[in-house]
Amino acid sequence: MEDKLIGREALKQNFVAKEYLTTYVSVGCGGPPTCGTIYAPALEKLHKTFSRGDIRGDTLIDIGSGPTIYQHVSACEYFQEIITSDFLEQNQEEIKKWLKKDPEAYDWSLILKYVCELEGNREKWMEKEEKLRRTIKRVLPCDATLPNPFDPVVLPPADCLLSTFALEVACKDHSIYRSVVKNLGALVKPGGHLIFAATLGVSYWMVGPSKFDCMALTPEVVEGAVKDAGFEILSCESLGFTFPPGICDAYDSLFLVARKPK
Repeated sequence: MEDKLIGREALKQNFVAKEYLTTYVSVGCGGPPTCGTIYAPALEKLHKTFSRGDIRGDTLIDIGSGPTIYQHVSACEYFQEIITSDFLEQNQEEIKKWLKKDPEAYDWSLILKYVCELEGNREKWMEKEEKLRRTIKRVLPCDATLPNPFDPVVLPPADCLLSTFALEVACKDHSIYRSVVKNLGALVKPGGHLIFAATLGVSYWMVGPSKFDCMALTPEVVEGAVKDAGFEILSCESLGFTFPPGICDAYDSLFLVARKPK
């Protein structure tokens, strides 16, 4: 393995969206009865969370979307608008390709079929695909470490803020992480929800030949930051999956749901 590439500028220079998708999303992905992707536990948890029906509204903001849309498949049934965002232009462009049905866009059909299977009808995946395309209204650049991550764009508070496996990459240490979570909390309406998925204990992650530095999180750090941001934690559970050896050294991952008091 190559030496660590420290800092977010290394991401801009070395991150290849297609290699990320091949390395992380496609691993083990197969047909019925399960998808087989390593993200299946996250898909199942997102399905269960949204299908309860109490987390819904006009707008969901996703911070650090990466080049992926798997985290929005269940959510599109419960929000009128999804705003995706990422620090890297190459990730924004990958999502835009999928929205435009570019032939070179990543094929999300297996993920869509899996979520539809969770919902009870695998064959409705093409309808789901089109609904998701209609629901993702904006793809924005963002920097989670800024007081306003979308500067100079100012967004009104959202009904839900989602971030999956992103903040541990954006933040250099736990102090910055706590500050970022507090800033993100300000983007949520009173009574709205915060949903985080995070890797635990990770120090590096690979994309192709590039080895990127990462901040190690614990459940206590995540829960403490969310509470300090003024949220009530509704659930915080292990997702029970790790990444294949050699691409990431996380020992587990967690899924947290919190509500902002009215």
